Amino acid sequence: MNPYEPTVYVVDDDDAVRAALGALLGSVCLRYESYASAEAFLAVAHRQMRGCLLLDVRMPGMSGLELQRKLQDQGVGLQVIIITGHGDVPMAVRALKSGASDFIEKPFNEQELLDRVQTCLQHDSHLSDTRQALEEAAARFATLTPREQAVMELIAAGDHTKKIAAQLEIQDRTVDVHRFNIMHKVGVRTLAELLRLWSIAHQPI
Repeated sequence: MNPYEPTVYVVDDDDAVRAALGALLGSVCLRYESYASAEAFLAVAHRQMRGCLLLDVRMPGMSGLELQRKLQDQGVGLQVIIITGHGDVPMAVRALKSGASDFIEKPFNEQELLDRVQTCLQHDSHLSDTRQALEEAAARFATLTPREQAVMELIAAGDHTKKIAAQLEIQDRTVDVHRFNIMHKVGVRTLAELLRLWSIAHQPI
């Protein structure tokens, strides 16, 4: 299996629940993998994983909340849906406050679960596209020299040529040359495109 394809990861210690979820996800052609413990999933988790995590909140050994925290610490950005029993709603609320996307109580309605999974997969796809655009934009600006970087930061702050020249103690024409070189390096033709690319490179995910 390609680990970079969007996948629904099921982590639940109940064999019957894993089998039922697997059958449900498979019935609508969703790619999935199942794990019987938080420890088993943590052993294979990595930052490039994409998709959705269906996570039982209460399991022997490491709990769902503990796994969620460890995944965050490792930079694994999967969308998380907490699966909870009737008495575990307070734990699910804590999981939401810690960054989980949603929670659903057992026994759950199959269509409702599938709808929530699809919502999480769509959100993951959007975040993945945004992250890729950010990384590509940042990589372009990483090619700038320290002086070009200083000029670029002042351009992004809205400073005009004369003010940039005065702040950096260089000639106006030198600023223009730096701006031309910056635009050439990052592959844009207008100031508006340059500022838009800079904004993309510095937006939070």
